[in-house]
Amino acid sequence: MADDVIGELERRAAEVLAMGGAEKLAARKAQGFLNARERIDYLVDPGSFVESGRFARGIRDEVREKTPADGKVAGFAKIAGREIALVANDFTVLGASSSVINMKKIRHVKAVACGRGMPLVLLGESSGARMPDRMGAAGRAILAQDPTEYQRLRESPWVSALLGQCYGSSTWYAAMSDFVVMRKGSIMAVASPNVTSIAIGKPVDPEDLGGWRLLTGVSGLADMAVDTDQQALDAVKRFLSYLPSHANEPPPEYPVPPGSDEACRGILDLVPESRNKVYDVRKIIRALADRDSAFELKERYGRSVATVLARLNGRSVGFIANNPMFKGGALDPDACQKATSFMVLCDSFNVPIVFLVDVPGFLIGVEGELRGMPGRIINWMNALSLVTVPRLTVILRKSYGQAYINMGGGRNTDELACWPTADLGFMDPRVSVNVLFGVKEEDDPERFRELVAQVDRDTTPWELARLYEAQHVLDPRDTRSWLVRMLEVHRLRLRGGVGQHRLANWPTSY
Repeated sequence: MADDVIGELERRAAEVLAMGGAEKLAARKAQGFLNARERIDYLVDPGSFVESGRFARGIRDEVREKTPADGKVAGFAKIAGREIALVANDFTVLGASSSVINMKKIRHVKAVACGRGMPLVLLGESSGARMPDRMGAAGRAILAQDPTEYQRLRESPWVSALLGQCYGSSTWYAAMSDFVVMRKGSIMAVASPNVTSIAIGKPVDPEDLGGWRLLTGVSGLADMAVDTDQQALDAVKRFLSYLPSHANEPPPEYPVPPGSDEACRGILDLVPESRNKVYDVRKIIRALADRDSAFELKERYGRSVATVLARLNGRSVGFIANNPMFKGGALDPDACQKATSFMVLCDSFNVPIVFLVDVPGFLIGVEGELRGMPGRIINWMNALSLVTVPRLTVILRKSYGQAYINMGGGRNTDELACWPTADLGFMDPRVSVNVLFGVKEEDDPERFRELVAQVDRDTTPWELARLYEAQHVLDPRDTRSWLVRMLEVHRLRLRGGVGQHRLANWPTSY
């Protein structure tokens, strides 16, 4: 082949790899941010990235020379030896604005990911739509031409990292993703603070519009916030390690770290016997799981329930656990939504679910009703009834009222065990004596104590076991080994470790 032809290829490649120019790249480096191609290099296995659409350019003549790779770097690579599809937005090129051409790139790698069974990773940082491409009647002609653009059937995991200003496609794909991590200082919203300020006629603080505190603690649209690009990319890799490449295979298995059985031996020291004393259930999860395998999602959102990916005996599980450290473990609307979305994730990707129960019920009140609490409760129950992966339940202390059912009680679990400290009342015995018998402690202390003792006798784990509503009463120190053994039994019903995925098209945000 002629040298001039190869020379042309090399020249054009160098133009693309220069991205938005040395000045813009230097400015990013000075801020401590990786550029789009550096993010890919950090994320994927060395030498595994194959770029798709390297020589794509903006469709309009006036931007053709200013749009190397048209602002979005796309292609295929490997993480820990497994294939992924990815798109990294290059903010140095017209703010990575969405255009006719670069949306074709997203559409292609997304279709390959879903059709070939590989995770889709989206490294977000974008200014929104490229206005000349979207304006007028001609702009309408390029919108909504892909009927699957906003379809989620969870054939393979989707992951988004928010690494700067994120509007337009970065926002939409984050809202559809299974896991969203953001670098603190990043913003995700429907429109930029400037556009929003003009629309509502008053200044808007970017952090108030879509900063990490809002997204991780109020809306719950982000699962995690970290300090650096590198930490965000590490979180992407770790999240994917718990999931299969696609829904038709089980999650990968890992060696069990030495010493994984030791922490459970001291579990009696982690939970106070008194139902009125609080503790952090995440310490219980860490004691049960393989050493250093616990990975919490949505830590700052719906905090009265903890949702944690982990491993037991080298295999992925998802823990849904009431956390008395927050609101006494009572379930509010955010906790309900959090638990439901976590069940959807686990069932869609063949991850068994373990319920750790210490719940005083649902947090009742006017605020919850205004936020549609009955609907949140029934959404949870609807999702739970559709779960096809193994479900195991361990009642640690309280399991009161309707929340007993939501937290995997009765026929909503494959196997139910109680600790000897389990309390199966409808409410706290002292409250129930007042409600049921109209007796108050200050009016008749002796009668009150007798009735409390009577109610307590009816709510012990021994009564539940006598009725065979609980299949096991465990020494808490045996909980890890029991979970491992029961998962061996109940995984047998799956088709090679694969469930039926009845929740695959459940809304990602609701």
